[in-house]
Amino acid sequence: MTIPLNWADLRVVLALARGGSLSAAAQSLGIDQTTVSRRLDAVEAALRGRLFLRERGRLTLTALGETARGAAERMEASALALEAAAGESGETVIGRVRITAVPILVNQLIVPRVPALLRRHPALAIDANADSRNLSLSRRETDVALRFARPESGSGLCRRIGALSFSIYAAKGTSPEALPWVTYEERFLHYPQARWVADHVAPEDLSRLRINDAEGLAQAVRSGLGRGVLPDFMAAGDPALQRVSETPVLHRGLWLLVHPDLRKLPRVAAVIDWLAALPGQLHAEVR
Repeated sequence: MTIPLNWADLRVVLALARGGSLSAAAQSLGIDQTTVSRRLDAVEAALRGRLFLRERGRLTLTALGETARGAAERMEASALALEAAAGESGETVIGRVRITAVPILVNQLIVPRVPALLRRHPALAIDANADSRNLSLSRRETDVALRFARPESGSGLCRRIGALSFSIYAAKGTSPEALPWVTYEERFLHYPQARWVADHVAPEDLSRLRINDAEGLAQAVRSGLGRGVLPDFMAAGDPALQRVSETPVLHRGLWLLVHPDLRKLPRVAAVIDWLAALPGQLHAEVR
């Protein structure tokens, strides 16, 4: 007896092909691993063949799996094109958009400003993913990404939307010149703010505490453990901090990435426009 193929389950095949594991597919689809496994079993039963092999802890596509992925990708492209066309005809911005950025950008830049976006678009929903990894747009691990560095490769569209300024801060009420400098661990010397400290501060003037996270660094400065280079968008309005440098000591470019198939979707376009406007708003806030 032929088992009918549920075309909706091909989304699971696509998520497994892109993520390489049940857990990654479950996370991208917002369902549990048991459901992913059950839907894969249903597709394989309908197609009468295996779609994946497990090799070194990852799922790899069989020949039949490659064919199924191709069909699923074509269906996805058609659905996205239809959604974009509906948006161009005047449909409301509706649906969920996944934004990924390093934790400091998600926690200090994006999340505090999301309420205004949601008030503007009542049918829009946001997943804000604080992740230091460069999640893949091509594998649909995220819809939109904000990064401090321009990617060297990838299939996403990328543009520089502005720059974020960094200045020297110390705890309010302290004498900054008497404080040591708090900075990052040596493995993070590729960060421009860590490089600045390494280039301008003698080793004997460094604090005995080193940090691996921007928010941890801010907390160390707040606690009076030392002065440090912090992003103005986070520190300028903090009542527990005082800015020591009259002007920023460095700027870091901010890059926005989106997959070409997604950028015309009304919900994604609305988020892109909102994100692109943030650097200009920040400039006005910290002056």
